[in-house]
Amino acid sequence: MSVSIHDVIDLRYTGDFSLAVSASLAASAAFIEAPTSGDGSSGDTALDLALLLEGSWNTVAVRVFEMDGAVRATVLANPSGAMTRDIRAQLERILSLDIDAVGFREVAARDDVIARLERRRPGLRPILFPSPYEAAARAIIGHRLPVKQAAAINVRIAALYGVHVDVGDRVMHAFPAPEKLVDLATVPGLAERKVDQLRALGAAAVAGRLNTAPLRAMDREEALLSLQQLPGIGPFSAELIMIRGVGDVDAFPRSEMRLHRAMAAAYHLGDDPDIAALERVAQKWHPYRSWAGLLLRHSLGDVAAHSSSLPVANAAAKNKAHTDARSVALNRSNRNGGNSHMSDQSKTVRSRAASHSKELS
Repeated sequence: MSVSIHDVIDLRYTGDFSLAVSASLAASAAFIEAPTSGDGSSGDTALDLALLLEGSWNTVAVRVFEMDGAVRATVLANPSGAMTRDIRAQLERILSLDIDAVGFREVAARDDVIARLERRRPGLRPILFPSPYEAAARAIIGHRLPVKQAAAINVRIAALYGVHVDVGDRVMHAFPAPEKLVDLATVPGLAERKVDQLRALGAAAVAGRLNTAPLRAMDREEALLSLQQLPGIGPFSAELIMIRGVGDVDAFPRSEMRLHRAMAAAYHLGDDPDIAALERVAQKWHPYRSWAGLLLRHSLGDVAAHSSSLPVANAAAKNKAHTDARSVALNRSNRNGGNSHMSDQSKTVRSRAASHSKELS
């Protein structure tokens, strides 16, 4: 049935989840606007979203909140009369609640690095773009641009060409539907080449080439190659779309240098580890490789703030690092005379709840 304004939708999930932790991290990478403080009736953290529902491309505005262990969404606006099941399904996917997270504890149990990072951000799940279509648009917009500049252009496009949703105290803007993107005019601050690529993206989305279900059903390599047929989408962007648009929980991004640097530091792999060494480490994270990668990627920011707190894989690795450093120092002293996605195509873990129904960061 369709949902009325102020109706509340219960969102289903298994395993750990913290809206505050997940939304704050996503906002720090400019994937979403910063969450707000709850008003008492909506818990401590509230996340307001104006979004397109994939397929119908209807627009809804919701406020997601967490209270007493439950995650709910209040409908702020529903101009097209969208159905409850469609709103719930998309919100559960955006918040990665459609993934059974119970097994992620096992990953932390066998990997000290992930365990320590998870304790810093308990209940973290990736917050996705509303659809692979919007993830692809953001990838095109953000190519070779600073994250904040790309986010500002994304907001500008929504304001100029998207659906405006009046929620009472303000107007929210959803990203334009694919058929609107096909006719996109010049966008201030965006190169004409990218505008052309966005028009082509709109046409591809209208044709169904960016729908979540078929991309999830494909072999991972096949899906990546399919996405790279789109203008403006290369290997890095294709991996971004699969992880932050489709929601591939077990993908290991081979093109994301920031993650690779974080892994090299945390697991003492040297300055320039090859992809095979990185994939061997990531295999321990199966079947949650993209979730573990999210924790590692943002550990670089943690290190900048707390330079002595980078987690190491185990005590032996730490001792080896000290030994190597000491050997290097002795060698220098002697010389100076004492002056000193995996190819594994494992199926993505899906939630039990489903039975009921440049770098960007």
